[in-house]
Amino acid sequence: MAGTVLGVGAGVFILALMWVAVLLLCLLLSRTSGPTRFSAIFVFLAALIATAVLLLLPRAGEFPTPTVEVKVTDPFFIGRYVLLAVLTGVFLGSLFLVLVQHGVEPVCAKPLRGS
Repeated sequence: MAGTVLGVGAGVFILALMWVAVLLLCLLLSRTSGPTRFSAIFVFLAALIATAVLLLLPRAGEFPTPTVEVKVTDPFFIGRYVLLAVLTGVFLGSLFLVLVQHGVEPVCAKPLRGS
């Protein structure tokens, strides 16, 4: 099911966002004075009508359409493993050369002071 999050579609999130906004707007309008206070009722009724329309007229069908499974192929499969083998060989050769150079580094003796 494409376009779903946690098994629900975008419509559920639209309804939830709309109702959160309506409840916040009703809370703000209930704090006002005068006839503006009663406009919260109209906001609530408008949200109720919008919810009824969205629930009664769904966009998608009841049953999802079957999808055709696409087979993914990798045409560069052999080349990728050849490249990996070459890079592994270069890495191991470089590591060997670094360790050899570190092991054969000359250590010069310090002269004694008393002679």
